[in-house]
Amino acid sequence: MRVFPLLAAFTISATSAFAAEEPSGCDKFGWPIERERAALTAPDRTKLASGSEQAALPSSAITLELVVPSEARLPTTPERAPKDGTFAGFTSVKSAKAGLYTISLSTGAWVDVVQDGHALKPVAFSGATDCEGIRKTMKYQLSAQPFVLQVSGARDNSVSIAILPAQ
Repeated sequence: MRVFPLLAAFTISATSAFAAEEPSGCDKFGWPIERERAALTAPDRTKLASGSEQAALPSSAITLELVVPSEARLPTTPERAPKDGTFAGFTSVKSAKAGLYTISLSTGAWVDVVQDGHALKPVAFSGATDCEGIRKTMKYQLSAQPFVLQVSGARDNSVSIAILPAQ
């Protein structure tokens, strides 16, 4: 019968290890986020419907309206399946200069960047809770080709997104 307390202790410690606390506060991001945070909270964000097409990278942050995943018609299956009760959407950008870009979100969600038929992996990722206006930021190396930015697993029906050249 001594196995059960030992097993319970192991289970509790394993669970604690897997549920590590996420960093909290604006100073916990892996790189300066002031520019991205300012863009995500600016009042002049353009509102876009899911599925919208942009001729070029937006000059300011956008607010992407999201819908339930079954109605989102995402062009590519997300790498992480969205949970029930979440929202999804996408926008495509027809023209961008090649380079390293930060893609930042105001709230937690899964991001897939698809270019030339392939899901791109972020070069770097950083996120923190309890930082008003920004939840996560990623760096992607984009080529001078059209790309699709997909968002899924969002708790809210809209998300602000900033796509900016990395500094």
